[in-house]
Amino acid sequence: MKFIVRLHAEITIKSKGVRMRYGKVLVNNLKSILRRNQLDAKVIWCWDRIEIVVAEGVADEQAAAEHISQLLQCVPGIAWFSRSYELPLSEADGQADFAAMVPTVLQVWGQELAHKSFAVRVKRKGTHSFRSIDLERYIGGAVLQQVAGTKVNLGRPDIDVRIEVDQDIVRIFGTKQPGLGGFPLPTQETVLSLLSGGFDSSVASFQLLRRGARVHFCFFNLGGAQHETGVRQTAYYLWQKYASSHPLKFISIDFAPVVEEILTKVDNGLMGVVLKRQMLRAAELVADKLNTAAIVTGEALGQVSSQTLSNLSVIDEATQKLVLRPLITMDKQEIINIAQQIGTADFAKSMPEYCGVISNKPTVKAQRDALLAAEAELNPELIQQVVRQSGVLDVSTIGEQAAAAVTAVASLTVAAAGQCEIIDIRAADEAELKPFVATDASITVRHIPFFKLATKFAELDPDITYLLYCEKGVMSQLQALYLQEQGYQNVAIYKP
Repeated sequence: MKFIVRLHAEITIKSKGVRMRYGKVLVNNLKSILRRNQLDAKVIWCWDRIEIVVAEGVADEQAAAEHISQLLQCVPGIAWFSRSYELPLSEADGQADFAAMVPTVLQVWGQELAHKSFAVRVKRKGTHSFRSIDLERYIGGAVLQQVAGTKVNLGRPDIDVRIEVDQDIVRIFGTKQPGLGGFPLPTQETVLSLLSGGFDSSVASFQLLRRGARVHFCFFNLGGAQHETGVRQTAYYLWQKYASSHPLKFISIDFAPVVEEILTKVDNGLMGVVLKRQMLRAAELVADKLNTAAIVTGEALGQVSSQTLSNLSVIDEATQKLVLRPLITMDKQEIINIAQQIGTADFAKSMPEYCGVISNKPTVKAQRDALLAAEAELNPELIQQVVRQSGVLDVSTIGEQAAAAVTAVASLTVAAAGQCEIIDIRAADEAELKPFVATDASITVRHIPFFKLATKFAELDPDITYLLYCEKGVMSQLQALYLQEQGYQNVAIYKP
């Protein structure tokens, strides 16, 4: 089994040396990701493409192909990829044997082509006794004869059947699947993203990961352990989905003392802007320790009062670090749409809002002199203090730490009828794709997506033990910890 991976266009137009460097970084990233997912495959750099060759003897080839496809869709630096079915170009009496290609074409495309329009696209490398159009016409005629309801449409076909003849090798490509684009990690400099767990900050973090920047996460905790647990889930998801080839850090800063001081010493209208300035000062200290080049926020122009041009200008004056705002011109709905596409929307929906500093009449044009006067009343050592006390952990260990932390929660492999029920906490699309069915038909199975679990759990029978199920067990561990912190003891993890 082989996959062909094509580099993002912005990589291919770079100089030879840069293209080579980016390509080899992507190769190493793919090797790391496949190895982490226990997939035995070789990754080969071929200049104009990357080949992934899966070792023979895979028990379930279709499942392995789907798994690899899911992984490749989330790797920065890939323009598109597809499965490749290869066969030698055979010739007889100086003529290429086109007929030998037809069975493979029908095997790959036969079912999908039925009752659809198509076009055959052939590309050749090398010198051959035929033209590309000759092969296109032959394969197209064979499809028309052998697949019911097909018709040729060279302008806007339903399906493009793509064939590449490379010297004496014929590659028949499967479905062309889009990649993320962007640049491989970490071909750009490292940044520190201010992650709150909401829609904006998670999308902003993703945008920098996609552009090849290693992204560490800085979280300002205003809501205690439950708030941090939720944000950790978001950070872990982003790392596991889009950046698992490299270690990322999660820094948690208890910002409650800073907020308390602002509430007692700062004029109501300036509170929001002062809070943002204090956050940037703290983030700068963290960024210096991690040697990061910039700070990333999820701010969008005019979304709230602190995000006017005037306020953003004076907020940026609090730090000497470059502040990146990848969402600056986006509407809220655009941001939510991207969050849904990348999978962080469900986390954001479940994230409680912790508005530690709420101004009744916030200024939209804070004056520099007024800000400096207000901040003169604040303790300059407090920011240093909360940063020194911050917690730092490797994002990759969040799942493991959650499992270790759930000490009072059992992990069960068998569910007992009448004593417990199973809750499938996966998102709706994942549950529909791979429905969970209990081995014992008498066991009740509920589907409550993880982002609704915190509110729905209070409505459940407290005398029944509920077993949380997800495919890999990480999300169920995190949710079990979250519920335990809320005081629920009738919860366990189901690991069939």
